[in-house]
Amino acid sequence: MLFQLYSDQAVVSLIGWVCVFAGLIIMNEIGRRTKIGGMLIFVVIPAILTVYFIAAHFGAFGGASNPTVAYMDGWFHYFKLYAADIGCVGFMMIKYNEGLGKKEWFKWWPWFIVSANIMIANISDLESAFAAYGITGDFSGAWWASNEGVFIYGGWWNILNFIAGMINIFCMTGCVKLYSSKDNKDMLWPDMTVWFIVAYDVWNFEYTYLNLPTHTWYCGVALLLAPTFANALWNKGGWIQNRANTLAIWCMWAQVVPLFQLKWVPAVLPTVYGGATENGVTTMDLYEKAIAIYNAGQGKTTAANEAIAAMGIVADPRAQGAVAIAAVAVNVLCISVIIKRALEMHKNPYKEEVFVGTRDFEEAMARRA
Repeated sequence: MLFQLYSDQAVVSLIGWVCVFAGLIIMNEIGRRTKIGGMLIFVVIPAILTVYFIAAHFGAFGGASNPTVAYMDGWFHYFKLYAADIGCVGFMMIKYNEGLGKKEWFKWWPWFIVSANIMIANISDLESAFAAYGITGDFSGAWWASNEGVFIYGGWWNILNFIAGMINIFCMTGCVKLYSSKDNKDMLWPDMTVWFIVAYDVWNFEYTYLNLPTHTWYCGVALLLAPTFANALWNKGGWIQNRANTLAIWCMWAQVVPLFQLKWVPAVLPTVYGGATENGVTTMDLYEKAIAIYNAGQGKTTAANEAIAAMGIVADPRAQGAVAIAAVAVNVLCISVIIKRALEMHKNPYKEEVFVGTRDFEEAMARRA
């Protein structure tokens, strides 16, 4: 099993997951269907939140006791939110053929923003692997406490997922072949078919599973499935737009209401925290101990291992290793298919489309304006 879904909180956590999944789909639909909806969710609300974040950081709205300041005031949280939102705005420009969206060179923007986000995750994987190495002298596995208040069990699985992430960047094909849909609701990337989507989803799930383990129930499962679900059923070719939209929406929610996944509707813990559920250890317990260790400057020392042991938790990284191997395998398969098709068609897979003739590609192209 990937998660410890058998505590007294299991039903509550399942309901929370359904609410997140449905909420992301609904908010994405509001943001994609009309220009007004898109401007409201990805321009107006982020602008208001920016003022709120700055004011809270400098003492307004409760200051240090404000949930955003207390739990989400690190640079990474803000960077992820605004990187995702900037991607959404750029996609809207291309979709509506406005501003920079009219420029041919700007069609590289989606590839660039997705690649940049993958690289940020890859760097996190390397940090985790070498944090463990610094504690044990090898990549066999060790706990460390991050600045996000998370106990992470780093090891060789991070190295494998880094490799999968690097390959995934090159699995994006037909990068400048972007179109608007007939109904003007979507930016279409037809060559981003199920091959890339599955490869990305497995890799990104493993990234959250390894580096954001106490959050992955929501940001690694619900958040990944929402855009994939929409792409499969009614928005063929619009996956990357769905992905950016739902990511930005989730980041805004998590930034303003962090206690949702920490305390109110606790996330289900991954199996790497062996014995945590049986011992009554909660997401909030782990956060408070991890952030205390990090703030004491002991995040990448044996203090993290000692704290975990004191909670009665025994690391069980078997699922982490298995998913890491799967992430490499599925990305190697994806890039192999791309190379094979590119050679057979005598095409540059990044400037031209190589999945022409496949069901996903043709269904997406049928929606093209």
